[in-house]
Amino acid sequence: MTNANRRFLFLQGPHGPWFHRLGAMLRAAGAEVWRVGFNLGDRVFWPGPGYIRFGEAHDLWPATCARIMADHQITDLVLYGDTRPIHAQAVALAKARGITVHVFEEGYLRPYWVTYERGGANGHSRLMTLGLAEMQTALAKVDLDLPDTPGTWGDMRQHMFWGALYHGFVALGFRAYRNFRPHRSLTVGQEFRLYLKRFLLMPLHRLERRLATYRIRHGGFPYHLAILQLEHDASFRDHSPFASMTDFLALVIEGFAKGAPPHHHLVFKAHPLEDGRAPLLPEIRRLAELHGLRDRIHFVRGGKLAQMLNDARSAVTVNSTAGQQALWRGLPLRVFGAAVYAKPEFVSTQPLDAFFAAPMRPDTRSYRDYRHFLLETSQIVGGFYASRGRRALLRQVVDMMLAPEDPYQALTSGTAAPRQQLRLVR
Repeated sequence: MTNANRRFLFLQGPHGPWFHRLGAMLRAAGAEVWRVGFNLGDRVFWPGPGYIRFGEAHDLWPATCARIMADHQITDLVLYGDTRPIHAQAVALAKARGITVHVFEEGYLRPYWVTYERGGANGHSRLMTLGLAEMQTALAKVDLDLPDTPGTWGDMRQHMFWGALYHGFVALGFRAYRNFRPHRSLTVGQEFRLYLKRFLLMPLHRLERRLATYRIRHGGFPYHLAILQLEHDASFRDHSPFASMTDFLALVIEGFAKGAPPHHHLVFKAHPLEDGRAPLLPEIRRLAELHGLRDRIHFVRGGKLAQMLNDARSAVTVNSTAGQQALWRGLPLRVFGAAVYAKPEFVSTQPLDAFFAAPMRPDTRSYRDYRHFLLETSQIVGGFYASRGRRALLRQVVDMMLAPEDPYQALTSGTAAPRQQLRLVR
């Protein structure tokens, strides 16, 4: 199939101009491109041609989506995340029609990479069924040095800026898109206020974080790190056994109380985008008192994960991609949800109390092979939110989308293109 015969349909993307830039590049390559918009934020960030407004009730979306696919003879569906209802319904329709599904996500190896896969991401990724032996066989065809794990998130301020701006436009356009319902439980106005509040409180939170980090790093005690996630994030909501993050807090603190040596401490590290919608700190304090651990439990609000991991004895998480930073350092890791890196070679399956008592170390050689495989396939240098990250991403991903094989098949068959180096986004 030539590029002239490719017809791409975009749904919702990351906040900001990334999807518009990607669509323009695909159009320059000869493909036809359309974008369905569900609110004013979608419209503002797609100023070019091919915009299709959807303002109907959401129960009409499957029929409308099927009609759009048929009328425009869509060959490719492009979206950011595959679990929000409008995306999940569109993916099902696309797969039934033989339409290629392109899924973008935040990088499995953050912060300087993003994830590009076909068919699904996270718990729906092909990585869930690929064994380490298959990956090692594919890697036998390449011989490149790997970049080190970066110690910073990347473009967090830009992420927050575009998020606040997007939700502001969504709120302003309520009358034009009365039937729009966000995929999360909060209203558009509440989302906007949370983004704005977090942006304004950044200086105060930075001071609070530095004080907490100083106390931990200079305390001289061994500690285990619990890597928290956003309760509303798809990886937690759709690929974990917990109904809320507070359920995870209760499990971890109980396991720590039962198994950890009495001189060990437990540090909870909040997600950098945590906005207070989940009562994490009050619940941590309550559970610490309940188990008699008030002086051994700590909470760090956002910030750099690397500083905490460098001195930790082990790490626990539901299924955060940040767990891979622990594995890269050779730290024992316990996970509880479906995760693309939860391979038996390097993730512990011990009962939690036994894990805190004597955590089993990962097979670091196996993990390095796994990480190498990701960097040669689905992990692309760049980012969605900062301009230099978008430029780096565009240099690589358009050709990958137009290729006949997905990133994993391309490496196995030996047709994968050379990958960009990390220096492009530093």
